[in-house]
Amino acid sequence: MTQRITVTLHELVAGLDGYADALLIQKYGTTFGEFSYLAVLAQGTVDITTLARRLNLTKAAVSKRVPALVAAGWVETSSDPSNARRVLLSLTPRAMGLVDRAGGELDAGFTALLDAPPPIDAEGLTS
Repeated sequence: MTQRITVTLHELVAGLDGYADALLIQKYGTTFGEFSYLAVLAQGTVDITTLARRLNLTKAAVSKRVPALVAAGWVETSSDPSNARRVLLSLTPRAMGLVDRAGGELDAGFTALLDAPPPIDAEGLTS
């Protein structure tokens, strides 16, 4: 690890993302990237612009990913009755179950990691 806490924290987050990705692929057949879309959509129906904002991605990036999520049976699209040009996105029941199960497992794993001794030492991270 480097001597900059900002880089070290970035590396730590990348490691946590890698753990989540491996668990989700092995147990649920989905990636952490796909799961992040589903987890946001589990909060309720949104349009593509809102989903992009919540994921901190561009609207173009989200628009490219959504068709694969629809094809996989995770997401349903519908038209907004008040604006025909606006596409609404919602989770399928199957995807909601995935978010509940996998999200619970990820939460438990990360909680156990953070609760495990020894506590994280900020100075030790950069030495």
